[in-house]
Amino acid sequence: MLFNSFAFIFVFLPVTFFGFLIIGRRNPRLAAAWLAAASLFFYGCWYPPYLLILSVSILFNYGAGILLTQAGESRRWLLTVVAISVDLAALAYFKYANFFIETVVAVTGFDLSVAKIALPLGISFFTFTQIAFLVDCSRREVREVDFGRYVLFVTYFPHLIAGPIIHHKDIMPQFAQDGACRFNQTNFTIGTIIFLIGLFKKVCLADTVAPVATSLFDGADLGSAPTALDAWIGALSYTFEIYFDFSGYSDMAIGLSLLFNVKLPINFNSPYKSTSIIEFWKRWHISLSTFLRDYLYFTLGGNRRGRVRRFLNLMLTMLIGGLWHGASWTFVVWGGLHGFYLVVNHAWRGLGITAFPGARLVGWAVTFLAVVVAWVFFRAKTFAGALAVLSGMVGLNGWTPPILGESYLTNGVWCLALLMMAVILPNTQQWVARWLACPSYFTMRSLTTEEAVWRSPHPIWAVGLGLLAMLALMNLSQPSVFLYFNF
Repeated sequence: MLFNSFAFIFVFLPVTFFGFLIIGRRNPRLAAAWLAAASLFFYGCWYPPYLLILSVSILFNYGAGILLTQAGESRRWLLTVVAISVDLAALAYFKYANFFIETVVAVTGFDLSVAKIALPLGISFFTFTQIAFLVDCSRREVREVDFGRYVLFVTYFPHLIAGPIIHHKDIMPQFAQDGACRFNQTNFTIGTIIFLIGLFKKVCLADTVAPVATSLFDGADLGSAPTALDAWIGALSYTFEIYFDFSGYSDMAIGLSLLFNVKLPINFNSPYKSTSIIEFWKRWHISLSTFLRDYLYFTLGGNRRGRVRRFLNLMLTMLIGGLWHGASWTFVVWGGLHGFYLVVNHAWRGLGITAFPGARLVGWAVTFLAVVVAWVFFRAKTFAGALAVLSGMVGLNGWTPPILGESYLTNGVWCLALLMMAVILPNTQQWVARWLACPSYFTMRSLTTEEAVWRSPHPIWAVGLGLLAMLALMNLSQPSVFLYFNF
């Protein structure tokens, strides 16, 4: 079941929402159980056997968390290492076993006839969420762990499939707030608006340029040699496809959660406005970059052991981050490129060179170009395909195709329009914050009615939002999967 489908919007969501409110009037604990059951149903709709894997993971990590909250100082570290190792081993098996076998076959030439292992939907996200839970338990940051509430924490459907990665200490107290199970008109209004904006981004922006990107990369993977114009239009199309796809999903997840009076962390903050790669990773997939920083980069030593070790830690963190996105060497190269970018960026800052005229514009252009180049490896299925696209981008295959059709102008103008939207226009939270009395609404960890006073927007904005909703709903006839569902 997809967020951008009629079945979700007009059946699953209303039933889940009204059931939550009706049950919550009498028994908030039972309402949480209802929401957990609905989330399990949502996950099971994809492929029911995956529920078994998710259930085993929940039982194991809940038991490990209980042991960690009760263990003494001497045993806690060992228990944490063992529990996290089991989680990572399970993730490695399902996500990387095929990759390992294919690599062995490619290197050795051995014919290993092994059945393909299916990748359970969302396993990266619910595994990382539970690893964060185990670490929080080890640090004594989780005080109370009720099994029913823990199931809800892991399976909560707005974030289950593609994030954000959440912390128990940030999310579960919100379900215990007074009025958490009651209808809140302000949260409902804000949540609905954010959801509709996200839906529009997905179905009217990301899905519109997706065929152009698919045509380029599929052709390159099959051996075609795109010209510069083809390569740039296709690469930029994917650059904006993944931007609006992931931004749209993040908005929809936050909006859906607000309907249930729960605030999810901001996971996407206009990354294409960044003037450095360091800034880019503070804006793109914020929950993942924060997770990698807190639980991997800092664990490796961070910047505490000298400059060379710091750069090595950055590279290793980003290589692992690339592999997290997918079991392919192209993802490793993507992570390695961003690791290299970060090393260069930190080294440049270490030189202490003062700003020069036009520095921000140059910084933005270099950052955006570097990101586009890295996306080529992220999107291509083969090295040959990625190199073909990059060769085309530098003009090695000619600059223009033999015949320039109307589609080139249309696609070029569309890419330019999407660039302007991503770089110049305010993002979703900035738009919505215009209508709130609380400027820090999106940076707070919890919600109260007093903090979120809604100011009715001008009628022009209301009409604009209505048009966005109408266009989005008109394009739901063939819903497509979100890109991050594959990771």
